Amino acid sequence: MQCLHCGSDCSADSKTKDLPFNDFLGAILPLKKVYKPDSITIAITGGEPLLREDLPECGRRLRQHGFHWGIVTNGYAYTPAIHGRLLGAGMGSISLSLDGPEASHNRLRGNQQSFKRAVDALALITSTKHLTYDVITCVNQKNLYELEEMKAFLISHNVRAWRLFTIAPIGRAALNEDLQLSPGQLKYLFDFIAGSRAGNGISIEFGCESWVGEYEKKIRDAWFFCRAGINIASVLVDGSISACPNINRSFVQGNIYRDSFLDVWNKRFEIMRDRTWTKTGICKDCKDYRNCSGGPLHLWDEKKDAVLTCIHNRLQTVTFY
Repeated sequence: MQCLHCGSDCSADSKTKDLPFNDFLGAILPLKKVYKPDSITIAITGGEPLLREDLPECGRRLRQHGFHWGIVTNGYAYTPAIHGRLLGAGMGSISLSLDGPEASHNRLRGNQQSFKRAVDALALITSTKHLTYDVITCVNQKNLYELEEMKAFLISHNVRAWRLFTIAPIGRAALNEDLQLSPGQLKYLFDFIAGSRAGNGISIEFGCESWVGEYEKKIRDAWFFCRAGINIASVLVDGSISACPNINRSFVQGNIYRDSFLDVWNKRFEIMRDRTWTKTGICKDCKDYRNCSGGPLHLWDEKKDAVLTCIHNRLQTVTFY
C-alpha cells in the first residue's frame, strides 16, 4: 500500500523491527493484578497487522490470559485461511477499512487490487456470527459525494455498522490538500450521517474525532469525548508507552524496556487527564471549550501551542437553514 492519507507516514523499509510479542505480553500481564482481564480489549493495529505471521498465535495467547482482542485491517491479506486461524485464536472484533467505491478506494490506497481484496474480506467478516465488526471510511473530497452509493453498497453486502472519519492533516496526509473537507463539505457529511441513521438496518456514525456542536447526538450515539489516556493506552512498535497510538509521539510517557506499563498508566498520564494546557490558541476563548476540552489529542502536535484544526470552529463559517 501507498496510502495517501497515512497519518504516520509509514515506509516499506521501516528501520524498527516488529515488537516481540513476549515483550508486549510481559508488559501488560501486571494489569491482571488490578483489572479483570475480560474488561480489557487489545486492539492490534499498524500499519497492517496481517503482515505479522505470528498474529494468530499472539491472539491465542492473549485469550489464554483472559484478554479480548481484535484487529484493524485494510483487508488486502485477509484470506479465508487467515480468517479461520484468527477466529480459532479467539479474535472477537475487527474493523475493516473501505474508503469509497472501487476507483476512489484504490486511489487513496495506491493499489488497484485493494478494493477487491477488501470486499472479499468483507464477505468473510459479515458472514461470521458472534464477530463484532465495523467498516471504517475516511472521507475526503474525492469520495464525499459517493457516500450514498457507498451506503447502498454496504447495505447490499449485509454490513451492519459503518463509521466515518475525516482525515487529520498529519503524517503523509498533510501533503494532500484534497483530503481535507471545506466547511461546507463538512456540513454535507454531517447532514448525510444525520439523515442516514434510522430505518435502513445499518448503524452509521461519525468517529470520535471532534466536538461538532449542534450535530452532537445526531451523528453518533455518545457525546464527543477523547478517551486517549483515560481508558485507552498503547504500546508502540518500539516499546514506547502512550495513549491512543494516533497522537503525536511527544505524548509518549515511558517505554516497556525501562518502565512498568502499569506504573506509567497510573502515574504519568497527567498530560492526557488534565487538559487545561489545551486552553490556548483558538481554544482559549471558545465558548464551547467546556464541551470538548481542546478536542481530540491527535490534532495537537509536539509544540502543543495550538490545535491543528477544529471542525466545530470551521462549521461556524457555514450558514445553517
